[in-house]
Amino acid sequence: MKILTAQQMREIDRATVERCGIPYATLMETAGSRVVEAIISRFGQGIIQNRSWDVFCGRGNNGGDGAVIARLLWMRGAARVRVYLFGKLDEISGEARENLEAVRRISAEESLKDSHWDRMVLREITGADEATELMKMLTDRAIDGVIDGLLGTGVKRPAEGLYAIAIDAINQQKKRDFTRIVSIDIPSGLASDQAHPIGPYVHPDLTVTFTAPKVANATCAEGELVVAPIGTPGWLLHDVDSPFNLVEESEIREWMRRSRRPPDAHKGSVGDVLIVAGSRGKSGAAALASETILRAGAGLVTVATAKSAQGWLITQTKNEVMTEGLEEIESGAISHTAIERAIELAGKRTALAIGPGLSSSDESTRRFVREFVEKRTAPLIIDADGLNALAPWPDDLKGSDEFPIIMTPHPGEMARLTAKKNAEVVADRINIAREFAIKHHLIVVLKGNRTIIAGPGGEVHINPTGNAGMATAGSGDVLTGLSAGLLAQRPQEPLQTTIAAVYLHGLAGDIAASKLGMRSLIASDIIENLSKAILRIGGDEERGQTTTLATI
Repeated sequence: MKILTAQQMREIDRATVERCGIPYATLMETAGSRVVEAIISRFGQGIIQNRSWDVFCGRGNNGGDGAVIARLLWMRGAARVRVYLFGKLDEISGEARENLEAVRRISAEESLKDSHWDRMVLREITGADEATELMKMLTDRAIDGVIDGLLGTGVKRPAEGLYAIAIDAINQQKKRDFTRIVSIDIPSGLASDQAHPIGPYVHPDLTVTFTAPKVANATCAEGELVVAPIGTPGWLLHDVDSPFNLVEESEIREWMRRSRRPPDAHKGSVGDVLIVAGSRGKSGAAALASETILRAGAGLVTVATAKSAQGWLITQTKNEVMTEGLEEIESGAISHTAIERAIELAGKRTALAIGPGLSSSDESTRRFVREFVEKRTAPLIIDADGLNALAPWPDDLKGSDEFPIIMTPHPGEMARLTAKKNAEVVADRINIAREFAIKHHLIVVLKGNRTIIAGPGGEVHINPTGNAGMATAGSGDVLTGLSAGLLAQRPQEPLQTTIAAVYLHGLAGDIAASKLGMRSLIASDIIENLSKAILRIGGDEERGQTTTLATI
């Protein structure tokens, strides 16, 4: 699914009106309807009837959308809908003004009746003192839901003044277990085109964005994201040139269909992986990665590790994993003298991986890694100490279409590879990953919240699965194994296979967190739930068919 910038979205809306004849008023009404539909779908029918809602509206189109939603909540039987307009109604124009005016008229009519009918209220907030007093009152009052329509996709600088006060009040309401926070199009305070927060912003349970996700929706917004159509035809989106994409479940399902095992599959036909991993005291990383390679569906896996680590590895990993001891240096890491044997082992493999638990402090090991990468004759995954051994990344070391390189750094490793500060990487993850992938002809998986996958052609894919519980030792080793195991089965599609690996890795983590909670989640739990993630996406076709022979 394409991710659009704020400017591209404005052009799409204008084209929808001018080329398709759909008025802005219709788009706004449809947008409000889609938000209410999403609220009911996510929280159930009972979230509106006889419930109380606060609707926060700014002076732009998001405020107009908020007014539509307020009216629709009122029409569906909400007990009380309070609309807070941050600004003066007289200063607003266009469709937003018309919808806010409708709310004002309903409010005025109901105020003339007895209190039983006083279900719609509109209040203008124009001063900081008034806003502070109001927000204190709101945080002391229990409500069922909040609609965030304060700020839209045009935000360029951090929220301040009235808006900062309102954002804080909304976030205070989120602390109540029963209050649902819903943002319109984008959580207020986020800059649409920025991959990181620029200041205070709303932390919603649900965001309903229109037509297509925006960069901030995909990278830093919290809660569930629903992308709702409001009338823009698909061909208008198809014509937009955007390198940014949000990974969808449907594309993972399609990849799994393409890579499904045929009935005549055997262990040699579904992938043979060599992973160079582990050192004395760090054999656990190799064990996690090698088990995951098998769980991913590869038919064979061999771990080449330092000789002194081999015995420990055999006791830690699965019986199905083969091991090979390599010459080592005094510290127990693989020596450069082992390079010929490692290249020999790699010779006929379908996919290769290097890095987990390898150790990278000694120059001999660093030389080994560099030469192994240079002499590769199969697709290669590089992670952890494999990346650290190459930092800063040599300018003359590149991937290729024939033997692609997939690297999976976390922000700290990416900072070392690019000779940048960690904060610089975190602040500009998309561009740093994209530029590095283009320059060195690599596939870059920059791990973190909403992991980024950047391809050598400049395309960027943002992954929606995963959770904070996966910030635990060994999680990256599991991703390395999953990437290598899937790549061995589908080496002709390195980018799409990498995207599938990242998505399934995150999904397995989400399933594990739903059972155990994020605090107690460990890397082994991700492996344990990988099969469930695969079955959730692949369905019954992943289970296979049983043939029964009947005789008479």
